[in-house]
Amino acid sequence: MQEAMDQEDYGVGYIEEDHPLRPQAAAQSLALLQVPDKSGRRSRNTSISSSVTDLDAPIYTREDVRSTQHHGFNGRLVFAIAAAALGSAFQHGYNTGVVNAPQKLIEEWITETEQNRTGQVVDQSKVTIIWSIAVAIFCVGGMIGGAITGIVAERFGRKGGLLLNNVLVALAAIFEGASKAAGSFEMIIIGRFFIGINSGLNAGLAPMYLAEISPVHLRGAVGTVYQLVITISILVSQILGLESILGTEDSWPILLAITVVPGIFQLATLPICPESPKYLLLSKGQEMEAQRALTWLRGSIEVHDEMDDMRNEYEAMKLVPKVTLKEMFVNATLRIPLIIAMMVMVAQQLSGINAVMFFSTKIFRMAQLDDKSAQYATLGMGAVNVFMTLVSMVIVEKAGRKTLLLIGFAGMCCTTILLTICLAYVQNAALWVSYISILLVILFVVMFAIGPGSIPWFLVSELFNQSARGAATSLAVAINWTANFIVGIGFLPLQEALGGNVFIIFTILLALFVLFVYKKVPETKNKTIEEISSMFRQISYQ
Repeated sequence: MQEAMDQEDYGVGYIEEDHPLRPQAAAQSLALLQVPDKSGRRSRNTSISSSVTDLDAPIYTREDVRSTQHHGFNGRLVFAIAAAALGSAFQHGYNTGVVNAPQKLIEEWITETEQNRTGQVVDQSKVTIIWSIAVAIFCVGGMIGGAITGIVAERFGRKGGLLLNNVLVALAAIFEGASKAAGSFEMIIIGRFFIGINSGLNAGLAPMYLAEISPVHLRGAVGTVYQLVITISILVSQILGLESILGTEDSWPILLAITVVPGIFQLATLPICPESPKYLLLSKGQEMEAQRALTWLRGSIEVHDEMDDMRNEYEAMKLVPKVTLKEMFVNATLRIPLIIAMMVMVAQQLSGINAVMFFSTKIFRMAQLDDKSAQYATLGMGAVNVFMTLVSMVIVEKAGRKTLLLIGFAGMCCTTILLTICLAYVQNAALWVSYISILLVILFVVMFAIGPGSIPWFLVSELFNQSARGAATSLAVAINWTANFIVGIGFLPLQEALGGNVFIIFTILLALFVLFVYKKVPETKNKTIEEISSMFRQISYQ
C-alpha cells in the first residue's frame, strides 16, 4: 500500500502482484479503496488500477466502483417513504374527498342547528353559504400552509416539520369530531381551516423529503408516491362515506375525525427514520450526521459517491449568497425553473380534473344509472385513478417526466373535445352516447393520473438546489392551492352559465399547457441537482 500513498499526486492506487488477497476480497477492497488527492477530497475521476495478473482480477475504474453504489429500494427506504407519505398525503387527499358524501346530512344538521339558535326558519341560501365556506376554507388553509413551507422546512427540517405539523391534525380532529355534540357548525369551519394549513405544509414538506432521501435513479418513482397516497385516501374517504359505513346521521362526525389516524401513524413511525441527509449537510453543515442518515437509508456503507455529490453541491452553495424571495424573481438562473414549477402546478389544477369529477355523477345518471349505481361508478373511477398512478410510478423513470406530462395533457385535451361533443348531444341521443361519455370520463382520469397528477409535486424539488428549494416549494405549493381555490369558487357559476360547454375552456387551457411543456419543461430523469442547475445557468446566458 506504500506505493499507493506515494502516488498521492496522481490520485492513483496500485496493488502489487504478490498481494495475498483472493479475487473476491481484492474486488471488495478495490471498491472501497479511495485515495485522496492533494486537497484531501476523494477525486471523482480517480481510476483505481490493478496489475494483479495471477489472481485473474479485472482492472477496476472509478466508474465500476460507482456502479456498485447504484442503490435500489430496501426495507429501510420503503419504511421511510411510507412514514413520510402515508401520514401527510393521506391528510391532503382524505380531507379533499371526505366532505362530498355527507354533504346533505351536514347541511340538514346546519339548518336544524341554526333554527334552534334563532327560532326562525332558515333560508337554504344561508345554509349553502355556510357549507361553501366550510369546503373552501380548506383551500385557504392550504394556501397559507404552502406559503410557509420554506420557513418551516429550513427552521425545523423536513422530518421535524412533518412531525410538528401533526399538532394541527389533532386540533382539526377535535374541532370536527366534537362539532355535532357541541351544536356548532363553526367548529367544522375552524377544523377544516387547521387541516387545510396542515395539508398545505404537507404538500411542500413531504415531496421535498421524499426527493431528498431517494437515490437519483428512483427520485421520480419515489416522488410519485405522494400523489399515489392522495388518490388512495380520496378513494378511502368515498368508501367510508357510503351510507352503509359512516355516511349516516349519527356517524358523520367520526368520518371527519378519522383524519387523526394517519397522524398517529406518522408520529409512531417517522421518528425512527433519519432527517433528510441533504438538509443535514447542506443546510446544517453536519457531515457525519448526513453520512449516518444516508447509510441508514441505503442499508449500506457504500455511500461515497452520493456524499461526494452532496459535498460538491455544498461547496457550490458557499459561493452564492442565501437565496431570498426577491432573488427568485430577479436571478434568471432561478426565475426560469420557478416559472416552470409554478406553471406545471397551475396546469395540474386548471386541467379540468375537478370539473370532470363533478360531472361524473351527472354523466352516470344520464346513462340511466340509479343513485346507488352512480355512487359505485364514482368509486370505480377512484380505483382507476389509484391504479394509473401506480402505473405512472413504475414507468416514470423509464419514460421520463416531460414525456408523461405531454402524453397526459395532450390526452386530456383530446378527451375534453370529445366530451364537449357528447354532452351537447347526450340529452336527445341514444343511450350509447351516454356510455361513450362514461368511457371518456374514465379516459380523462387515466390521462391525468399518468403524469399531470403526480409529477408536479416532485418536479419542483428536482429543479432547484438546496439553497433555493425551500423558497421555490413555498411559492409553487401556494400557487397550486390558489389555483385549486379559484377552480372551486369559479367552476359552479361557469357550469351554470355554460353547461357542458364549460369543457371548451379546459380544452383551450390544456392545449396551451401542452405547448408550454413541449417548449419549456426540461427532462430531469437521472440527472443530479448540480447537472439540472448547470442546465438552467446555460439557458439564462443565452
